[in-house]
Amino acid sequence: MFELRTRFSTAGAALSIAPNWWDLGGIGSTYNRAMPTILSGGAEIFYDVAGSGPPVFLLHPFPLDHDFWLPVARSLSTRYQLIMPDLRGHGESALGDGPATMPKHAEDLRRLMDERGATRTPIVGVSIGGYIIFEFWRRFRERVSGLVLLNTKAAADSPEARSTRLSSADDVLERGTEPFFEGMLQKAPAETTRRSRPDLIEAALRMMHKMSPEDVAGVQRGMADRPDSIRTLKTINVPTLIITGDEDVLTGVGEAQVLKQNIPGAELKVISKAGHYSPFEQPEEVARVLRQFLDSL
Repeated sequence: MFELRTRFSTAGAALSIAPNWWDLGGIGSTYNRAMPTILSGGAEIFYDVAGSGPPVFLLHPFPLDHDFWLPVARSLSTRYQLIMPDLRGHGESALGDGPATMPKHAEDLRRLMDERGATRTPIVGVSIGGYIIFEFWRRFRERVSGLVLLNTKAAADSPEARSTRLSSADDVLERGTEPFFEGMLQKAPAETTRRSRPDLIEAALRMMHKMSPEDVAGVQRGMADRPDSIRTLKTINVPTLIITGDEDVLTGVGEAQVLKQNIPGAELKVISKAGHYSPFEQPEEVARVLRQFLDSL
């Protein structure tokens, strides 16, 4: 069964209530239960689990949290055990010391897999989740049975993009997060979503508000320093699915085609009326495609 819940820290203080703005098939009650945590590199990493069956790890995009996956989880949790962390610096998870680099994120994921007793599993990642997957593959590829790369790209930031990202990190520390989040919401969701689903925009903003200025800056600086992963793509030798949205202006079909052309045997699906947050914007279609791919592994 998939439930919504009030989240508590290990100290027992209430942190937040998972929003109930989507239909969960009549399951709408909340109850108090602590989200499990692991300690990784000095940072406490929160995660949630839904469903039963073979484990699948789901990595959300920046600057959201694991609640991003809840609309999709209703379908997938009937067949799979979904492990959904709040990435370092996102949601309830701590940033730790220094920037949230890709090696730190990859080590967080490895420790979480060890905690859950998962030796080799599929990993699904959106945007920054894809960046983490590339680093994880370089370090721990023996732990991966399949990959789903959504709304992401393999290239490192260009010098101009890196400078913009670092300037944005400084600006958030000076001005706060609100202007940055509002700017993200003008770019990440599809125009169709912004026009027709104000509830999703509001829900995304609620997730974003869990990040402090220090969290946003630390995650941005970590992404700015990520390596180029184009060469890594050619080494991927497990079944791989690439998903993007037809209205994704941040990565989109062009970047998805680069992934497909460089990963042997990769499959590409384009989701209609979806932007950079395609699983959140079109959960039924993305869940259908994901389940078809996972069932084939």
